[in-house]
Amino acid sequence: MTAQQTARRIIEAGNYLTLATANRDGQPWASPVYYTPDGGIDLFWVSRPGSRHSRNIAERAEVGIVIYDSRVPLGDAEAVYLTARAEQVGEADLERYAGVFRRHRPELASFTPERLRTPHPLRLYRAHVLEASVLLNDDGPDIRVPVRVPV
Repeated sequence: MTAQQTARRIIEAGNYLTLATANRDGQPWASPVYYTPDGGIDLFWVSRPGSRHSRNIAERAEVGIVIYDSRVPLGDAEAVYLTARAEQVGEADLERYAGVFRRHRPELASFTPERLRTPHPLRLYRAHVLEASVLLNDDGPDIRVPVRVPV
C-alpha cells in the first residue's frame, strides 16, 4: 500500500480528529472533534461557535489536524498530519456541506441545515486541507512521508 493509500484509509476509517488551533495571540488549544471527510480535500464537523476551538478559528483560520487510531498496540501507530484553513460554513454553502456531513454516517442524519442554524446551538465547520503527510507503520523510525492533496 502506498503512503497516499494509507493516508486515505486512515482518514476514511476515523471517527475523531485532533484539531489544533491558536488564538490571535498564539495561545494553543487542541480538541477532539467527530468529523466527516468529503472524500477529497475537506473535513467537516459540528461545534458550538462559543467553544474555544471555534472562537480560535474565528480569529485565526490556520489549523493543524492529526487523525489516528489510539487503540493500536504500541509501535503499530499510523497517523495522518494535515495543515488546513478552517471556517464556519456560511449560509450560501450550508445545504451542500450539511449533505456531505450527513451522508457519511447514518447516525448524522439528523444534522439538517435547519438544525445548524439559529436558534439551534450547533454550526457546521469545514477544514480545507492544504498539506498532508502520513506516519507509516513500517518497522522503521517515525518518519512522516508527504502525500498529495487531495488525500
